Amino acid sequence: MLFLKTPLFIVSAISLSLSALSADVTLPNIFGDHMVLQREQANPIWGKADPGESITVNIHDQSHATTAGSDGTWRINLQPLPVGGPYELHIAANNTVTFKDVLVGEVWICSGQSNMQWSLANTYNGAVEIAAANHPEIRLISVPQVGTQVAQEDFDGKWSLCTPNIAKNFSAVGYLFGSRIHSALGVPVGLVDNAWGGSAAEAWIPRKVLEADGSFTELLDSWDANVAAYTDELHAAKLQEYNAWVAAGKPEPNKRWPNDIRSGQHRPGNLFNGVLHPTIGYGMRGVIWYQGESNARRAYQYRSLFPLLITTWRELWQQGDFPFYWVQLADFMNENTQPRESWWAELREAQSMTLSLPNTGQAVIIDSGEGHDIHPRDKTTVANRLVRLALANDYGYQIDSQSPRYHSMQVKDGAIAVTFDYVSAQGLTTFDVKYPTGFSIAGEDQVFVNADATLVGKDQVLVSSTNVPNPVAVRYAWADNPVANLQDRNGLPVTPFRTDDWPAGTVNNVK
Repeated sequence: MLFLKTPLFIVSAISLSLSALSADVTLPNIFGDHMVLQREQANPIWGKADPGESITVNIHDQSHATTAGSDGTWRINLQPLPVGGPYELHIAANNTVTFKDVLVGEVWICSGQSNMQWSLANTYNGAVEIAAANHPEIRLISVPQVGTQVAQEDFDGKWSLCTPNIAKNFSAVGYLFGSRIHSALGVPVGLVDNAWGGSAAEAWIPRKVLEADGSFTELLDSWDANVAAYTDELHAAKLQEYNAWVAAGKPEPNKRWPNDIRSGQHRPGNLFNGVLHPTIGYGMRGVIWYQGESNARRAYQYRSLFPLLITTWRELWQQGDFPFYWVQLADFMNENTQPRESWWAELREAQSMTLSLPNTGQAVIIDSGEGHDIHPRDKTTVANRLVRLALANDYGYQIDSQSPRYHSMQVKDGAIAVTFDYVSAQGLTTFDVKYPTGFSIAGEDQVFVNADATLVGKDQVLVSSTNVPNPVAVRYAWADNPVANLQDRNGLPVTPFRTDDWPAGTVNNVK
């Protein structure tokens, strides 16, 4: 029999060619050195490899095996791990990936727009907080701002240990929330910051979900028309105009940087695809959310938009009704001496209505804003009120966590007695002055006037006005920047409310 010898350089070339066809196992950057895995639950781990390739995942005393699907994707679930660490996570296939210094503790997503994005360095007491931000068991990761209509599988980012240099540029609300959780529980904490300033709620929801709902057709059609008209040439012209303004010394009126609406933070679905999608499924405890300013003009629409966002995230995460806590809009813009309609108040109302969803909570901060600045610097109060919700609802602490809320009203002898829920055992009180401020009252004519108010017992306020002998409705803190002082003994402000259901001013604002 004749044997032919294949030249060595041909064998080497074939080997290299076969090696090139074999893809390394990879994982998205939500997994990495220094990450935190959520305690007390299974944690999904996923990635890509060659179709049909065998993958083995090992950590602590666990070993899991799976096979990549026909599209090369694979996924396994780690069983709950003991709190602490550090652990090493090994993923072996054609190659081996090892993640070191993995901890197990509490993981929270920090999301929303600019008030969540707002850095620790730019807050009141920021310098003090930064100096104290040496927490090796707190781990931080930020997701870059990518707006797209195509769902992304990964992002450019990595987990970091919390040091002053890292913390200073991280979300102030997120860091302050996480540091208090860490101090209270004594367990590692992982924080994922994906906030994007100016973002609209619809940008955080999949386009197909908005379409299927049927309530947002006008909004989507308007966006489609605007995007179709926004060409590369138009964007280049806007950039040229802006650069000319800068070169001229930035004369009045001011100009904003011309964001490309096609890839911006307002377009429906953009942030869901570019920012949220690469992290969906990562094991976590819950979400803290600070957003709404960009939707104030369409506050009535937010009544359905915001609950849709929450339910959609929960369905896609496949982790049940995880905690979702948000910050209600702060007081902002001018104070008004007389009652008037307010988009800002309507948006707060829509946020409060969303408390009908299970496992949700709201941090009321109408006492912590700044009329001249949409970005109040007091993020400590914000974080502390969010932390109350988590400590009480998720970690077993017996503390008051919810702001008092309107429960019922009763007309009595030309006045209205308002009763509140969620009042602390010490009862309601007022801040700064002895009598409650911020109430208005109306009769059948639907004309509101400023009202007198008196505390009655622990959970009632009697509201009246000599100008309204037959009142039918009460409003409290119903303004952009309300002058209102009712609170509980913890300093938690009473939630703004109205007892009427008269037509909202934003009911027809849908795009």
